[in-house]
Amino acid sequence: MSGFNSSPPTAARAISAAADEPLGLTVHSMPSPRQALDGAEGRRTVIGRWKMILVMLCCAAPVIASYFTYYVIRPEGRRVYGELVDPQRSLPDLVATTRDGMPVRLSTLKGQWLLVAVADAACDALCEQQLYLQRQLRESLGREKDRLDRVWLVSDAAPVPERLNNGLHGATVLRVPAAQLAQWLAPASGHALAEHLYVVDPIGNWMMRFPARMDAAGASRAKRDLDRLLRASASWDEPGR
Repeated sequence: MSGFNSSPPTAARAISAAADEPLGLTVHSMPSPRQALDGAEGRRTVIGRWKMILVMLCCAAPVIASYFTYYVIRPEGRRVYGELVDPQRSLPDLVATTRDGMPVRLSTLKGQWLLVAVADAACDALCEQQLYLQRQLRESLGREKDRLDRVWLVSDAAPVPERLNNGLHGATVLRVPAAQLAQWLAPASGHALAEHLYVVDPIGNWMMRFPARMDAAGASRAKRDLDRLLRASASWDEPGR
């Protein structure tokens, strides 16, 4: 029939043309198993580090709070009698010996408050006075006394006199050469190491030094310092040893 267009419709032509063209595929690269493992390991490392930081912060929080309470707020508004050590000195990794000659690391002293006396084994009148005040201060703490350990660091190799045995009952006696003690403790200017009593916190930081040749009146003031320290740190030391 004249006038009749026998060509297929436009849409049909397009479909036909597309059918004649070869099929094209786009291939996207996939991450290798090694890359996936590295990524997962990296995420675990980051998470592990954050967890460790959080644990450390949780452990340090009571310590920070107690020091803030003691040094900044200053309960009862009283002046500190002992001299605060700044910066504090951490317990060195030294090996001491017991009276029986057995080796023991100073790090084993951590976990309690320590009231430390230093003297040579001969223990003159000053040494005996220091050990007496040390014992009395601990006993004066009443129910809290088990949180404080009396420590006598003997600075030479001579034998400890038997006359001291009764007074040393319940105390920790360790022998540490004077040269090694100087890495940790220090006297006030113009004084000797044996003239002071030293306070060490449960983490092992030397943080306070009581005045040289303290008398009974001074010991009463020192007791107030110890009372406040123990109240401010009720949650982060271990009674008894």
